[in-house]
Amino acid sequence: MPDSGLLQTFLPARPELLRFLRLRGAMPDEAEDILQSMGLKLAEQETGPVDQPRAYLYRMATNEFLLHRRGDARRRRRDESWVDAQSGFMREVDPQPSAETVLIASQHLHLLQGVITAMPERTATIFRLFRLDGVPQKTIAADLGISVSAVEKHLARAYLDILQARKKFDEESGPARHPAHEQGHHHD
Repeated sequence: MPDSGLLQTFLPARPELLRFLRLRGAMPDEAEDILQSMGLKLAEQETGPVDQPRAYLYRMATNEFLLHRRGDARRRRRDESWVDAQSGFMREVDPQPSAETVLIASQHLHLLQGVITAMPERTATIFRLFRLDGVPQKTIAADLGISVSAVEKHLARAYLDILQARKKFDEESGPARHPAHEQGHHHD
């Protein structure tokens, strides 16, 4: 049975820990997520006697905050890499693109603009802020009064819409006309 001493110290200290996390720069939803995670860990894990339980809880809050931030940064890098790998929109590798490449890029840009326009307004706004303006997800969440998780869901929806449009475009234009599908096979 887990030792409930730390949990009994945690519950009354929760408001102080919330203020502490907010002072460290955590957004309100982020701080709540961290405290919920801490509560679950304290309820599930068996710990031995702790000499200074409040100091232990503050260290734990700091560690959870840092883990949460690293996870956000990893998710953001993964999302950006995924979009770059999956969509290929708006990326030109060849410094002297061929007329066909320019036409395809123009069609992709037009397609992307159409996909964004067709998205629900909030999803389109979040996508533009994150992907085009480079605004961090936590800032978007705070500005819109929603959770970071909700921002991630809107972005996932936007990426799915873009991926589906890209797939449809590729099917209609045929893989032979799309340089990204040639994978190094050049037939001149």
